[in-house]
Amino acid sequence: MMKRSLFIAALAALAALPLAAQAQADAPAWPAKPVKIIVPFPAGGTSDMMGRLIADVLAAQLKQTFIVDNKGGAGGAIGVAEALRSPADGYTLLLSGIGSNAIIHGFNSPKPSYDSERDFIHVSQLAAGPNVLVVHPSFPAKDFKEFVAYVKAHPGKVSYGQVNASSGHLATEYLKQAAGLDMIGIPYKGGAPALSDVLGNQIPMMIVNQDAVLPHVKAGKLRALAVTSPQRNPLFPDVPTVAESGYPGFSAVSWTGLSVPKGTPKPIVDKLEAAMVKGFSEPANRAKLESTGFVVVASRSADYSKFLHDEIVRWTKVIQTGGLKVE
Repeated sequence: MMKRSLFIAALAALAALPLAAQAQADAPAWPAKPVKIIVPFPAGGTSDMMGRLIADVLAAQLKQTFIVDNKGGAGGAIGVAEALRSPADGYTLLLSGIGSNAIIHGFNSPKPSYDSERDFIHVSQLAAGPNVLVVHPSFPAKDFKEFVAYVKAHPGKVSYGQVNASSGHLATEYLKQAAGLDMIGIPYKGGAPALSDVLGNQIPMMIVNQDAVLPHVKAGKLRALAVTSPQRNPLFPDVPTVAESGYPGFSAVSWTGLSVPKGTPKPIVDKLEAAMVKGFSEPANRAKLESTGFVVVASRSADYSKFLHDEIVRWTKVIQTGGLKVE
């Protein structure tokens, strides 16, 4: 009786194979309709530019429309949470980044409603850019070593612009810990007003993304003293890294990539990964990012996942060591 039932079950399974194959054949190939990319920040900023560039490249590679949907708020957490609530069918993608997918997990409160490692598949890291330590031209220090010496000689006297939980904020805190510096953070709601006050000499310095300060450095309105990437940046060739200036291993880059909700079918993830790698290997697409100081990464999914994990570990340690809180 047992053998007979097993035989019948095997026949039923064999009979179902053609039906399953036919159902798969009848399923529309992805992407069969427009795809949405959630950018968890308002229109007009660097993240928005990145999202629109990804949309253009994926549209060219996959022959479908990709639409940017800006969902700003709570340092990116609102947009990330919305992406997580979306069906894992490949029609909602997420522009992931350092603030909303790494730094945010280092704070004890408020805790985000998602876990970046558990809840998402990270398809490809698009690019990374250094933060740059800039000072007003009237600041006494002319280079990074003089800057460190000056701050140490004036503990608690040098102030800096701080956008809470931003990559520049964390890079500054990391530098303070690495170099033993005592400086005073002045909170701002955004990078633009903080940078405006450095330009106007209301505050002497800040650490901020390279694309924001490049035109001001070129015009002589700001002096760049160091970049926070492991290597020098081609657009700031004469500006040393913090790492080469006495703090080996120092790295604090701003980065973005493409992610999807956990459960997205592997063939779709593989297709997206291949399109990102191929699309951003093309010189014209690379040039659009490199012209503003970004380094194009266009990594594979496994590499992006490991990188994101390491970034969460790095920034959680900095946040906990400094006792930082979101204000």
